[in-house]
Amino acid sequence: MQLVFHTGAHFTEEDRLIKCLLRNKDAFHEEGIAVPGPGRYRKLLRDTVVAMENAPVAPDAREVLFDAILEGGQPDRVLLSLPHFFGAPRAALRRGQLYPNGADRMAQTARLFNVDEVTLCMGVRNPATFLPLAFSASPRETAEHFTDGVDPRGIRWSDTFLRIREAAPEIPVVVWCNEDAPLVWSQVVREMAGLDHGAAVTGGFDLLEDIMQPDGVTRFNDYLSKHPDMTEIQIRRVMVAFLDKYARDEAIEETLDMPGWTHDLVDELTELYDEDMLEIARIPGVEVISP
Repeated sequence: MQLVFHTGAHFTEEDRLIKCLLRNKDAFHEEGIAVPGPGRYRKLLRDTVVAMENAPVAPDAREVLFDAILEGGQPDRVLLSLPHFFGAPRAALRRGQLYPNGADRMAQTARLFNVDEVTLCMGVRNPATFLPLAFSASPRETAEHFTDGVDPRGIRWSDTFLRIREAAPEIPVVVWCNEDAPLVWSQVVREMAGLDHGAAVTGGFDLLEDIMQPDGVTRFNDYLSKHPDMTEIQIRRVMVAFLDKYARDEAIEETLDMPGWTHDLVDELTELYDEDMLEIARIPGVEVISP
């Protein structure tokens, strides 16, 4: 069986993704793709994997889990969204590492589902905006305490994925930038579902429409209806053109609140993030979805 794990990251569009997958549930079912409700598996799977840290997994654990998660039948592919699988938001950063539990969790997942094809999917976010949000969710009182004294310039997503790939080399990884999500949303859904490139999905333009003026949304949908044969690349160019003209400033601007940070530091972190995404794309077994 093919199992696709979506593991956040926090402060991305994780809730929107599971809602979009569920909107496509009936259509996916016809293709042998199951989208269980998250209440059936989130706590169950996390508790099972955490328990594996202290005790060997029971021989029938996989079958017991599938009996609880699936609503009968044997689908070819199962889509699971677990935004807290690597830990709670308050634990997103420890010892200067993003999601230090991620490698162990995926290694345990590989052992639990050793007869299945497992894929990890994860959206990431610019540390310049991710770290302030994680700090606000943590019990730490100062930014220096939150980062354990690590310079934020040295906190990289690529380190997280290198650790995951080393711990579970049999699990391929699919990554995208949350900042690009409005442009690649339909492709993210297709990648998780294993659909052909360009296959139609319900809700593929939801994020784009959220950040666009109503008049722009109307004009964009009208343009798509008049040009049904556009390729994916052409559609993305059209999306960018409409965003340039109709984007809502208040929907794309972010307010950062990290004690001691300057605008220059934020700009530097953003440049390092762009460079880090290039490093992630070079990691064997990792695919980056980009516009």
